[in-house]
Amino acid sequence: MLYSNTTAEAKRQNLREMLVPGAARQFPGTFTPLSAPLIQEKGFDGLYISGAVLANELGLPDVGLTTLTEVAQRAGQIARMSDLPALVDADTGFGEPMNVARTIHELENAGLAGCHIEDQVNPKRCGHLDGKSTVDTETATMRIRAAADARRDSEFLIMARTDLRATASLEATIDRAQALVDAGADAIFPEAMKDLAEFEAVCAALDVPVLANMTEFGKSELFTRGQLASAGVAIVIYPVTSLRAAMGAIERTLDTITADGTQQEAVPEMMTRARLYELVDYESYNAFDTGIFNFAVPGTATGSAPSEGARS
Repeated sequence: MLYSNTTAEAKRQNLREMLVPGAARQFPGTFTPLSAPLIQEKGFDGLYISGAVLANELGLPDVGLTTLTEVAQRAGQIARMSDLPALVDADTGFGEPMNVARTIHELENAGLAGCHIEDQVNPKRCGHLDGKSTVDTETATMRIRAAADARRDSEFLIMARTDLRATASLEATIDRAQALVDAGADAIFPEAMKDLAEFEAVCAALDVPVLANMTEFGKSELFTRGQLASAGVAIVIYPVTSLRAAMGAIERTLDTITADGTQQEAVPEMMTRARLYELVDYESYNAFDTGIFNFAVPGTATGSAPSEGARS
């Protein structure tokens, strides 16, 4: 009820323990606190909070328009609703090294388990688009060093993302990743790898956990968890999957209303009222204070079973 029972410190320790090369821990992306307990219920390992998704939720493109305040607030709202560790996209750190340091403090305060900081120039763009530019190695490592030095909880995970593969060789990308590890990165996010062999090469070259980004419509094939585990990947993210699925369903339902004059044909595809109430844990609030929550929850032991009409 209300929030997770697991402390932020415990979530950070859990994240550290699960990031083993070859484990391929699955972190679905989420843009809303409501889906956090659902992801946990389905048995996934953690939550991923994409900067692109947070921007898109605000109706903005992923070009560095969101602020630290917006990201920290929304990421904290999501993280507090699950016992799972949450990893958040911190873009380029929201400024110069001093800004990066403040970013880490704010994300720690918000209850996140870790974040990743990338080596793109500002304004940044989505990692699977063309036309990206990266900063030099000195600037990239400065950001990571500032992040690592700023954290107050040593368990807070500092992950470095490199987008260098878009404009340079795999060998150069691995060299950049190693420099980021030397600067204090606990894990590496090599963006837009071209095939499974490239993931294998990065994992073999580094002594830290490696992340694989399995975003739809991107430059990487959508490999299975088993394939990525065999390559040595420690964590797999599905950053925009939930948002795309949700927006696709919304669009189809709106089309149904336009075509039929009613949403009736779309109702079977919707989450039922009883299931929604279960997800937000109405029953626990009801039990906690019956003076305020004094209604019967449909589909529970204390509530009558809803009719087919009420189930929507």
